Amino acid sequence: MDDQKLFKFCLSVNVVRSGFRVYFSYHQYDFYSKNPLSEQYKLQPNLRSLISSYFVEARTWLYILIAIAVVLVVILLLVLVFRKRIVIAIALIKEGSKAVSSNLTTVLFPIFPWIVQAAVILLSILMFLYLASIGEPQYKASVSKNASLCTCSDAYANLKNGDICDPGIFNKLCHDTNNRNIQCHGSISCLYIGLNPPRIVQYFKIINVVGFFWLVFFISAFAEMVLAGAFARWYWTIRKDDVPFFNLTNSIYRTFRFHLGTLAFGSLIITICRIIRLILEYIDGKLKKYDNELTKAILCCCRCFCWCLENFLKFMNRNAYIMCAIHGKNFLSSAKDAFNLLMRNVLRVIALDKTTDFLFFLSKLFISLGMAAVCYVYLTSEIFHQHFPHVFLHYPLAQVVFIFLGTYIIATVFFGVYSMAVDTLFLCFLEDCERNDGSADRPYFMSKQLMKILHKNNK
Repeated sequence: MDDQKLFKFCLSVNVVRSGFRVYFSYHQYDFYSKNPLSEQYKLQPNLRSLISSYFVEARTWLYILIAIAVVLVVILLLVLVFRKRIVIAIALIKEGSKAVSSNLTTVLFPIFPWIVQAAVILLSILMFLYLASIGEPQYKASVSKNASLCTCSDAYANLKNGDICDPGIFNKLCHDTNNRNIQCHGSISCLYIGLNPPRIVQYFKIINVVGFFWLVFFISAFAEMVLAGAFARWYWTIRKDDVPFFNLTNSIYRTFRFHLGTLAFGSLIITICRIIRLILEYIDGKLKKYDNELTKAILCCCRCFCWCLENFLKFMNRNAYIMCAIHGKNFLSSAKDAFNLLMRNVLRVIALDKTTDFLFFLSKLFISLGMAAVCYVYLTSEIFHQHFPHVFLHYPLAQVVFIFLGTYIIATVFFGVYSMAVDTLFLCFLEDCERNDGSADRPYFMSKQLMKILHKNNK
């Protein structure tokens, strides 16, 4: 079954299911309109009955009917507009699977950036702890109501609450009023309140935060550039058997040799945007005590704008790295070429992005749920109790939740390789469509399946 037939089959199934939901909602609405239940039945004391009471009202089913009908119409209109582009997106996902299968080392490659990022996180934490420990200890006096029980002499004779003190001098000059050989206990104390670091330490803390984000984003950009170079090399080779065995290694070398400046510049842009977001969060925390609705609205708009800007910049950086891996230009030129190319094919971009995101999300979700289900069955089975007779789990769902989250995170990391493959092949595909015409001098590099969808062929 080719992509178009598969797409039509899946579309027909979903239309039938949505149509059945519309019919069922209308049937429930019609039934409860003609047979309204008494108010005494609806007003039950427990929460379950209260929730169930909403689904025995005609008005509730009317709202559900309208919502499902609107969603069905919107989906049908989108499918009718994007049907050809969705088919292309599905074909590109298949091509991405072929590219990953031809470069199996790319599946294990994300492990190394993760290890480096973990090292950067550990180094940043150690640096922060070291900077937090720099400074002279500071002590202040605490004077209670029973200050008359303690007598101080010389410089500490008029010691007040909050005055700076030295514990060594305090123990020598302050003693119990009735006995000079007994130190003061509770009435007047010299308490440690923290460190007084030099001013330059604050700047080093700022440098540590900026360096942390810059290095983390740089490592992520490096991984994206390496994968983009490997998959682009695979696409622009007509005979896929001619792709070198050390394709990933060659991409790592090219990235180290030519593109580190590009990665540093691109990651710096994301770092600046993230620092601005942190500053806004800091300002928001400081202004909470004033409870001003205007400032809350302004800060909320600023935070939303910075979040959208950061995600847009990440999207553009990703495509700029792909174009850089294809053509070898600098960051700004690659970003400009990628933006213009995407804008000329904006409908294809929307179709591919949403289709791949939805399919990859379902894949990660099903893998995580499957692993969680297997673990739950194992933890509650007799086999587990036979192997671990002294272990009794009171709440096996807690372990299952942790396994689900861990599996989802790991699946996200490895599905990132497939996502990068699809994005790289998509830009290569757009370049191929605009640059070549199928002639002997400029043949298409796309697969026969894509050429069949586009009704193109090499002469």
